Amino acid sequence: MVIDLDSRLTKRWRYSLGVSLENSILTCLELLIMAKNAPKPLKAPYLYKADAQLEIIRLKLRLLLELKLANETMIFQLQSQMQEIGRQVGGWLKSAQNT
Repeated sequence: MVIDLDSRLTKRWRYSLGVSLENSILTCLELLIMAKNAPKPLKAPYLYKADAQLEIIRLKLRLLLELKLANETMIFQLQSQMQEIGRQVGGWLKSAQNT
């Protein structure tokens, strides 16, 4: 869905905000994979970083919405997905901290 969004941006925004959004998503995925494969005591730092990265993604999506650079429906769907991922990361973080 993000790739579709990126391809619809004008050239000016595709190579700045679009690429930045894609890189943030990839970084978040990398952090989640690192957390998945880390020993239990070392999961929390990766999850904190992934949560912060999710916040950055949310801000970039909000910027796309505020600048009216993309379809509102698509942005709202992406924001909803990011919110759900954030809830899951939060639950995983609680679980990692309790042990």
